[in-house]
Amino acid sequence: MSYFQISGGRQLTGTVVPRGNKNEALPAITAAILSSEPVILRRVPRIADVISMVELIRAIGAEIEWSDENELRIHAAHDLDPEPPAELCGSLRASFLLAAPLIARCGRVVLGFPGGDKIGIRRLDPHIQAFEALGVACESVDGKITMTVGDRGLRPGQIRLDEPSVMATENALMLASMTEGKSVLYPAACEPHVQGLCRMLGSMGVTIDGIGTNQVTVRGVSSAKACIHTISPDHIEIGSFLGLAAATSSDLKIEPVDPWVLDPVLRPFRRLGITYELNNRTLRCLGSAHKSVITDFGGTVPRLGDGPWPAIPADIMSILVVSATQTNGTVLFFEKMFESRLFWVDRLIAMGAQAILCDPHRVVVSGPTRLHGTVMASPDIRAGMALLIAALAADGNSEIHNISQIDRGYESIDERLRMVGADIARIH
Repeated sequence: MSYFQISGGRQLTGTVVPRGNKNEALPAITAAILSSEPVILRRVPRIADVISMVELIRAIGAEIEWSDENELRIHAAHDLDPEPPAELCGSLRASFLLAAPLIARCGRVVLGFPGGDKIGIRRLDPHIQAFEALGVACESVDGKITMTVGDRGLRPGQIRLDEPSVMATENALMLASMTEGKSVLYPAACEPHVQGLCRMLGSMGVTIDGIGTNQVTVRGVSSAKACIHTISPDHIEIGSFLGLAAATSSDLKIEPVDPWVLDPVLRPFRRLGITYELNNRTLRCLGSAHKSVITDFGGTVPRLGDGPWPAIPADIMSILVVSATQTNGTVLFFEKMFESRLFWVDRLIAMGAQAILCDPHRVVVSGPTRLHGTVMASPDIRAGMALLIAALAADGNSEIHNISQIDRGYESIDERLRMVGADIARIH
């Protein structure tokens, strides 16, 4: 198995180009099969999760090919298989995004339970609530989920979710888009990647009002048109590189960025005393500047907690924890979204971090501390990237194993880091 070999302690310099948003690309690929006409997706990241989704789309009978380095052409002109291979579904959490398009195209779908990061319970109930509200019967039998359009067909209506789940919102948007009439979804997730899917569906002929809010109105159509859609720059990857600059005391430029989506990502870095310059579509990270935690009013220890957009994104929390080890002061991180996401912090403590894991949801970090290299394994995408940043900031040599987890979310990360001066090698 491949692993990363890293010699840390170097300051980095140069420009990093963020790849397309992983969490927009995956639903966009599945939304493409809503149409029987060709769909072009641009700025698609060539990461392991996307490659797995490409295999799934091909397995159900749609044509899909890389027409350029980061461009996919998808054409689902013929009948599709409503029973994707269970082993492929089990390798990818986003496989459940096939549910809505296959229900719309085939009238039924049989899916194995999805895989993905082991960061805690990730419920399917909001998806089922959305499907049932639109006239789909759902049942779980022998480890598979069968969803079938009822005798009355798909029918528009009020879709009420018990939480603003991102993937459930995306499934609801796709199925409502192919349900003629007006459907109202509440509470809808409004993350940037959800907004990107809404824009794509609009290009396919669907009218969607309330984009970027928690209440979305969809006026569905009988057939979806061809479209060309460009994936937005990944704001989580942008935050990861900002955290890298902070931890390694480096000055890095990141471009292009979408300034309008960055505030929930940049806000917690400001609380950690990390400075940057945002000029149009260029973000310059001033990691070499003095960094000191900004306390709460009255001088109390600040608490940084994640939540649905526009709160701090859950996917950036691991990066923030590592950044806090290299800034002056103490901060409490409160991970509210997933109950197993902080268990990787023991690796950081082994590297010399002054951190206390209070419980599965809270960790207190005091800095700055000198980190030292060690041998470790990546537990999931974001924690893996956080440990990679820690290794680049640490004195001495490190090895990171199970790097397939990092490859799931970050395209050619070792090659891109070497371009800004990192000493990192992929050992096969």
